[in-house]
Formats: sequence, C-alpha cells, structure tokens
Amino acid sequence: MKSDVQSRDGTTKKSRSQKAFLRTITTIATFGGLLFGYDTGVVNGALPYMSKPDQLNLNPLTEGLVTSSLLLGAALGALAGGRLSDRNGRRKTILSLAVLFFFTTLGCTFAPNAGIMIVFRFLLGIAVGGASVIVPTFLAEMSPAEHRGRMVSKNELMIVTGQFLAFTFNAAIGTTFGETGHVWRYMLVIASLPAVILWFGMLIVPESPRWLVSKGKIGEALRVLSQIREEKRAELELKEIKQALTRESETEKAAIKDLTVPWVRRIVFIGIGIALCNQITGVNSIMYYGTEILSESGFGTNAALIGNIANGIISVLAVIVGIWLLGKVNRRPMLITGLAGTTTSLLLIGIFSITLKDSAALPFIVLSLTVIFLAFMQGAVGPVTWLTLSEIFPLRLRGIGMGFCVFCLWTMNFLVGFLFPILLAHIGLSATFFIFVILGIAGILFVSKFMPETRGITLEELEQQFRAYDVSDIQEPAMEKAR
Repeated sequence: MKSDVQSRDGTTKKSRSQKAFLRTITTIATFGGLLFGYDTGVVNGALPYMSKPDQLNLNPLTEGLVTSSLLLGAALGALAGGRLSDRNGRRKTILSLAVLFFFTTLGCTFAPNAGIMIVFRFLLGIAVGGASVIVPTFLAEMSPAEHRGRMVSKNELMIVTGQFLAFTFNAAIGTTFGETGHVWRYMLVIASLPAVILWFGMLIVPESPRWLVSKGKIGEALRVLSQIREEKRAELELKEIKQALTRESETEKAAIKDLTVPWVRRIVFIGIGIALCNQITGVNSIMYYGTEILSESGFGTNAALIGNIANGIISVLAVIVGIWLLGKVNRRPMLITGLAGTTTSLLLIGIFSITLKDSAALPFIVLSLTVIFLAFMQGAVGPVTWLTLSEIFPLRLRGIGMGFCVFCLWTMNFLVGFLFPILLAHIGLSATFFIFVILGIAGILFVSKFMPETRGITLEELEQQFRAYDVSDIQEPAMEKAR
C-alpha cells in the first residue's frame, strides 16, 4: 500500500508525519521557554531562604540586585541573541544557549556569597534573554501562517509551565527541607535538567528554512520545508521567501541604522510599545516577589509558597486558553482586554490592602486577585506580546529588530525587579501597585491607538502592508499640498 494513502479524515501518512515532526520541533525548541520560566520563577521561593543571615544575608537592595541581575543580563542577551542568530543560525544559537543555561545554573547553585550569585545570575540572564528572542523567532519561521499564533504561543505555555514547576518545587522543597540551611540551592539546581534536554533535543531539529534561504542554501531550505509542509505548499512558501529576500537584496546587510528607515522605524516604535506594555502591567512583581507579597498580606512563608502554586496553575491554564483564543480572536482587542483586566486587578489589590489592613480575609483576597491578574496576563497579554513581536519585523531585520524590542522589554523588567522590593519597603504594597495602575492605563491607550492587526496574514504580506503604509504616509501630505 502506498505511504501517501489517505486516511478517513483526508490526511495522508506523509502529511501526518510532517505534522508530527513539526510538533516535535516545537516541543524541543520550547524547552528554551521552560528554562526562561523556571529561572525567572524560582527566585520567588528561593529569596526568603537566601536572605537569611547564615546564607546570603540579603537586604532590600541586594535582594533587588540578585533578582534583577538576571534581567539586566537578559536585556543584553536579547540584544545580542538576535544578531548572533542572524549570523550563525537559529538552531546553532539555541544549542549554545543550552550550554550557557547549564553552566550558569550550576554557578548560581554553588554561589558562596551575594556577589558571586549576582554575577552568575547576570550570565544566566544572557541565556534567558537570548532564548526569549530566538525561540519565538525560530517558531514563527517554522510555522505555517494559519497556525503561527498557536505554535509560537506554545513557547509562552512552556514559560508559564516553567514558572509553575518552579513554584511547585519551591513549595515542596521549602515545606519539606525548610530547616535545611541550603534549601534554596536545591531549588536552583533543578534547572540544569531541562538545559540538558534542550541541548540533546536540538541536535535532531533542522535549521529555519527562512534563515537558510537568507544564506543562499536554497536546496537545504526546500528539504526542511518538505519535512514540515506538503510538497506544493513547500515550493510555494520557498518562492515567497525568495521573493521577500529579493526585495531586500538591494539594501545593505541589517544594521542598527536600518531601524531608522521610516517604515521600519514605525515597526520599532510599535514593537517597543508592545514590549513595554507587557512589563508595566507589573506581572513580574508577582512572578518574582509573589511569596513576599502574600507574606506582606498576612500569610506565613510556607503558606505563601503553597499559595504561589495557585498562581502557577492559573498561568498554565490561562495560556492554554490564550493559545486557543489566538486562533479565534484578533490580537489587538485581545491585548486591550488583557491590559484592562490586569490593571483592574492591581487597582483592587491596592484598595483592599488599605481598607482591609490587618483583616484575616486580606491574604485570601490578595491571592484571589493575583490569580485573576495572572489569568488576564497569561491568557491575553503574554501570548499576544511574544507572538506580535515575532511577526512584525521583515525577515532581514527580524533578528536585530526583535532583539532590540525585547532588549527594551528586559530593561523594563530589570527596573521592575530591582525597584519593587525597595518600593515595597519604603511606600508599601498599595502605593506600589497604584503606580502600575497608572502605567497600565497608559498601555491601554497606546495599544488602542498604534497597534496593527496581524492575525491571518503571512509574514511577507505583513511586511508589504508596513511598506505600503509608509508610502501612503508620504504621499498624503504631498497630495494635500498639491490641492
């Protein structure tokens, strides 16, 4: 019997094999997202134990530095990661990141003091930032247009799964070995395992066909496309990629100065705005300091660790719903709804923290509102952010453009991570969250005015729309002047 015989649902054995291989590629690559999530989430439960006098003896300043040093490294990793992946390929760069994840995790685990911990957290951040740019870019370039939203957003699912695992392991280890001096080291070392899986897994994953075409490896690009697409579609997609590159071949190699071209500058402006909207929600004050927030509200340390598991569970469930919604709902209204939900949740936390101060009900209300906050954040804001950033830049500028925008995202993330414990100590929980409420309203206004809709459009078509917008933007004043 022929291998391409149709089954009852109309698919062939070959097409099923292609879809299975694409799913394998997605699963392996998104271990970069899992590491991203675990390494950013694990500090949430580890901080109370690191801060003890017989351990790293952290104060609000050094606590902020231990947390945010990873984020500063991530900002630089995001900026450099895009350029490296453009030069060396997405696959090879992810392999290198897996090695960096492994050794820096061990460095953090065995850090003897706060200074060494800050250095290794910074280096670990370079890997996190690189993964935050390259993995969604790689997935966007491997996926068919109609499934791009769901496929790229699986990386977001793995990020929150990593955070959920961090919260779960933190609670299990903290409640079981909480009296052990170095319990936080056990929490950190677990991240070395997915780094090993990522490295070995990427050995069987092919390179991005779009990157291969950009390097003139047309035959290899077609071979990769044929592994994950039907034959006719593979040839058609290869043709579209070549046409997009032909249009760009008249310009110089991608450089920072290219981001100042008028139509590209508009994309950069939108990309930076969307990236900042993701962070000014205040999400990472909860993801990094959730245990302290719950403790501040009235929970004990162990109860706060266990309560954080609820945050992890809702994050995973919300992202699953968000991935489903991306195939049904336009990106722009989805992001606006998410920002409205996160802003309202923080406003209520701030109000109740004042009106119900010292009430037995306050910690449970705060936990409930953080769960609602994360439902909107992980179910709408997060998936739309990473997907849109991976979509809006043209192929030649995708690595450097997305890298620059994610650099801005991580820089804001760094500021949030560094300043939150200081603000919490000096102005309290309510006032700190009211600041995020004001920023959240600004984010809603930005998205409403500037963000374009990208759902159902190929990456090449989207580029044409941005170019056309620039032309019409120039022609309109000229026509007005002629009148």
